[in-house]
Amino acid sequence: MPFSDARRLLRDAGLSKWALLLALSTAFTIFLELFALPASLLIGPMVAALLLALTVGKGKLRVPFWPLQFGQILVGLMMARTITPDILGTMAKDTPLFLLFIFSVIAIATGLSWLLTRWQVLPGTTAVWGSSPGGASAMVIMSEAYGADARLVAFMQYLRVVLVAVGASVISRLWVAADGAEPPPLILFPAVDWPAFAATMAFAAICAYGVRRLRIQGGTIIVPLFLGAFLQGVGLLKIELPMWLLAVAYALVGWSIGLRFTRSIIKHVARALPRVSASILLLMVICGLMAMALHKFAGIDPLTAYLATSPGGADSVAIIAAASDVDVPFVMAMQTGRFLVILMIGPMLARFIASRSGLAENPA
Repeated sequence: MPFSDARRLLRDAGLSKWALLLALSTAFTIFLELFALPASLLIGPMVAALLLALTVGKGKLRVPFWPLQFGQILVGLMMARTITPDILGTMAKDTPLFLLFIFSVIAIATGLSWLLTRWQVLPGTTAVWGSSPGGASAMVIMSEAYGADARLVAFMQYLRVVLVAVGASVISRLWVAADGAEPPPLILFPAVDWPAFAATMAFAAICAYGVRRLRIQGGTIIVPLFLGAFLQGVGLLKIELPMWLLAVAYALVGWSIGLRFTRSIIKHVARALPRVSASILLLMVICGLMAMALHKFAGIDPLTAYLATSPGGADSVAIIAAASDVDVPFVMAMQTGRFLVILMIGPMLARFIASRSGLAENPA
């Protein structure tokens, strides 16, 4: 979107509505942070945008193209930063074990998504993207690029993130009687490595231009994630993303989703909530049984096995793992490996489920 169009959007919507959106986003984020809710920096702005879209927004508020594109690329870089040599080394040591459990969780989630699609709980490939066990923000962004309804995908993904995080926190406390898995305080303005920050921003700008120029489907996540992880791994790039910048990126992504909600889509969410919640809880139970198998047959301690097979919410699982007496590299290797596999095969799975179900995409 040209900058003139962005200025017109701001003018037509009115600065007062943008100011209200910013104020509500801040309030919701602070409220969610009080409960240490995962992804509060994204969920808060998304809920605020949803409320405005249904009330005073009336379709006039919309995030301009280039800020949204840049925000999505920063999310991709944030994920690239987590792919470290330690995690890759852990995966390489036990490749068959990792592949078995990674593909088992994906297969179970895909089966549940197929049922949701067959029962027409959600339209087309939405259930596939929404049920993908990992990388919630990436799945939401990529789902739209492949024609799914990002609003419903966001609803499914972040419901899963919350339920899995709560379940993992409770299990970790009950299993090992730890002091708790409280997340570290949110530091919006940490010390910044300015040369690394400048290099990161330059790389992000190159990614934005390349994705736009080459028209790479889902490229705002795929390109910065894989290329950023590679450059970081060979020592050519230190990914420096201060929390205040990530907060802006999360807000842009959250706003872009929330502002597109309508009353009809809210009614659809309300109808789908019981069955979607049941599918998530069933996935959690099955993953728990897989953790028992991992403990019994591979000798992995119970809590490490549970957190490793937990279906997504890698950031919240990382926080819980770091505060518990578990094998953190093993947990993060399993979570990261599953996310990377989903990222690569997600579009293929979506098309396969859509063809098998005989349903076309039908966004509300």
